[in-house]
Amino acid sequence: MESFGHEFDVIVVGAGIMGSSTSYQTAKRGHKTLLLEQFDFLHHRGSSHGESRTIRATYPEDYYGPFVLESYKLWLEAQSEIGYNVYFKAQHFDMGQESSKTLQAVVTSCRKNEIGYRLLNREQVEQEYSGRINIPEGWVGVATEHGGVIKPTKAVSMFQTLALQNGAVLRDNMEVVEIKRDEVRGGVWVGVGNNGERFWGKKCVVTVGAWTKKLVKTVSGFELPIQPLETAVCYWRIKEDHEAGFAIGGDFPTFASYGVPYVYGTPSLEYPGLIKVAVHGGYPCDPDKRPWGPGNPLAPLKEWIERTFSGVVDSGGPVATQLCMYSMTPDEDFIIDFIGGEFGKDVVIGGGFSGHGFKLSPVVGRVLADLALSGEAKGVELKHFRIARFQENPQGNVKDYL
Repeated sequence: MESFGHEFDVIVVGAGIMGSSTSYQTAKRGHKTLLLEQFDFLHHRGSSHGESRTIRATYPEDYYGPFVLESYKLWLEAQSEIGYNVYFKAQHFDMGQESSKTLQAVVTSCRKNEIGYRLLNREQVEQEYSGRINIPEGWVGVATEHGGVIKPTKAVSMFQTLALQNGAVLRDNMEVVEIKRDEVRGGVWVGVGNNGERFWGKKCVVTVGAWTKKLVKTVSGFELPIQPLETAVCYWRIKEDHEAGFAIGGDFPTFASYGVPYVYGTPSLEYPGLIKVAVHGGYPCDPDKRPWGPGNPLAPLKEWIERTFSGVVDSGGPVATQLCMYSMTPDEDFIIDFIGGEFGKDVVIGGGFSGHGFKLSPVVGRVLADLALSGEAKGVELKHFRIARFQENPQGNVKDYL
C-alpha cells in the first residue's frame, strides 16, 4: 500500500507549458497536486522551450477569440503574482492576398469577437510601418493592438514556481508508463517506469505534447490523430543602423503572412540585432528518434524576407536556428477532452496544440483544471476540441475558408 505522500487530488503528467499552467490552477484552488515530467524540468526536447512565442487575437476560426482574450488577462494575473514579466506587448499585423479566404475569415472573426482591427491597402501598410514592411500588389493587411511576445521558458518556470508556492509537488525525470483505473477506490494509479513508483490520484490530466499519441495508446489502446513535427525557428540579422526600428517596445508588430509558405515572426527582443522569422510547419518525426535538423527549406523564406523588409534584413541565411516540436492534428485544432472508456471523466487530455497553443496556455490550464475538478469547463465552448470529431470526420473540423 502506497503511503499518503503518494496520494493526490490531481496528478498532471507532462510539465511543459500546458501541464505547468494546469498544475498552477489546481494547486491555487487548494487541491493537492502532483506534476510529473519525464525529462529534466525546462528541457529542450519538446514544445515549451525557447525565447519567444507570438500572442495574437486574429484567428480565422472564431472560436479561438474568447480563448485569446481571456489568456491576455490570465497572463497579466500570473505576472502580478510572480512579480516579473513574461508577456511583452506589441501590435500585430496579418497580411495576405485581398482574395484570401483565410484573411477574410480573420476579419470576420475579429468582428464576431469585437476585436478592433484596421484593414490596410499596400500604400497604407508602407505608411503605417514607415517602409519596414512591404506587401505585394493585390495584398492587404490587418492591423490590431492585440499582439505581443511571450518568453516561453520563463513562462513555464513561472507557472511551476507558482504551483510550488501554492503547495504542488513537482518531480522531474519521472517517465509515466501506465495509468490504470483503481477498481476498488475509484480514481487512477499512475506508474513511473524508471523507478517503479506509483501515485494515486482522484483525477489525472495528461499534457505530454509530442508524446500524447504514444502514451494515450499505451494507456487506453485508442490512437489519437496527432502527428509530431520537428520545426526550425530562424533568426536573421537586421542590417546596421536599422536595428531600433525592428525592436520590441516600439511600433513594429508581431506578424503573420497568409501565403505559401505561411510565415510568422516577432520583433527583435531576445537577441539584439536579430529578428525571428520562420515558417509554420515541419517534418513528421518520432519524438524519441528525432532527426535534429535540417529544418524547413530556406529558399522561400529568404525570398519572403528580401521582398517584405526591402533588403534591410539580411536574407542570405539565418545566423541562429533553434529546433522545436509541433503536435499536429488533421484540422490543427486542439484536443481538450476526457479520455473516456473505463476512465470516464477521471482522465483529461490536453494535446494536439498544432504549433499555436502556447499563447493560450493560461486559459487551457484553467479549462483542463475545470474539467478535472468539476467535469465541465465554464465560459468556453469545447465542441471543436472534442475527440469525437475525428470519428465523425477523420479530418476533424470542416473549415470553409480552406
